[in-house]
Amino acid sequence: GLSEGLRKSSEIDPRISQEVYAHQVRSAPHSISLDAKIKWMQAANDAAKSVADSQWIRQVTVTFGERHKKVFCLSCENGTFSNFVEERIYIVFSVSVVAEKDGVLQSAMEVSGALKGLELMDEYPPQAIAECAAKRAIAKLNSPPAPVGEMPVVLESVAGGTMIHEAIGHSLEADGIQKGISPVYVGKIGSQVANENITVYDDPTLSGRRGSYHYDDEGIKSESTILVKNGILQTFLYDRITANRDKRVSNGHGRRESYKHKPIPRMSNTFIAPGKDNPKAIVNSVQNGLLVRRMGGGQVNPVTGDFVFEVEEGFLIKDGVPSQMVRGASLLGNGPEVLRSIDGVGSDMGWGVGTCGKDGQGVPVSDGQPTIKIPKLIIGGTDK
Repeated sequence: GLSEGLRKSSEIDPRISQEVYAHQVRSAPHSISLDAKIKWMQAANDAAKSVADSQWIRQVTVTFGERHKKVFCLSCENGTFSNFVEERIYIVFSVSVVAEKDGVLQSAMEVSGALKGLELMDEYPPQAIAECAAKRAIAKLNSPPAPVGEMPVVLESVAGGTMIHEAIGHSLEADGIQKGISPVYVGKIGSQVANENITVYDDPTLSGRRGSYHYDDEGIKSESTILVKNGILQTFLYDRITANRDKRVSNGHGRRESYKHKPIPRMSNTFIAPGKDNPKAIVNSVQNGLLVRRMGGGQVNPVTGDFVFEVEEGFLIKDGVPSQMVRGASLLGNGPEVLRSIDGVGSDMGWGVGTCGKDGQGVPVSDGQPTIKIPKLIIGGTDK
């Protein structure tokens, strides 16, 4: 068997031309000088310190990152020879601001990032990002602590998809399913796991999104994967090994940070598909609740699905209208329960970007969602 396989491999002409797959980049990072990039950062720093009430700002951190990655694949699989390289250029720009007043510290962060070139800096100007972060940090200083208790929560589309990434995304990665780390969804394919208005995709084929790629890091062509369709669980995220264990073909989610790391099942661009509800009508339907405009960090127990998320920017909803900004809010709940309870899915769409860590390696991702309404969540607060 082995000698036969070697004989067949030797008959394949290794001089086959190399295919090159490149993502659209209008302005390559190396096209401008380092000094010009430093000026962007200085302009952002100056902009943050020039907003109203900037005397309360104690620290501004500006980060500009660029990455040019080439992934080579040389494969002889099932008698078919392939030879290709995929080029990926990533840009990320973030501003973090810390403000302090009367012993109270508040922070805010604004981030832009994509699989594209320096044209991102035109779409999201550094000064605008800095001003947004600075104004939010100062506004939080002058806001009362969030109330504690159970109430409806509306996540605006601009909040990004942190909730879906953490509350269900990791739980649907096939290695966790097979190892029993994520038992919540074991044996649930074909079962209802979310409200019938919820459809969840993981799609690395989207143009310019931070989590996109033409081929995964095992040479599998990327594809749009429907994880949940109208509330029914469809599949998991597979790499080659986990797909083989389930006697199926990988759906192209084997990713690794670099050649020094092994490929494992990972998310790419994970999002809840837009629904039919008017986003404003969703907010107007809440008499007394919390509107979340920006999500912060969070933790999820993969065994139970229980989560705790910080709210970066939140407002009380009174009689269907967003009112007072509040600070220090956190969301406590259970991912599977939240997905089943969502009763409002907006027609809009918003995205967030990040680097997802797992098993000691990080990969670029995007998360998205429309405006959604969760009828009941526990709100944790702070006395500061």
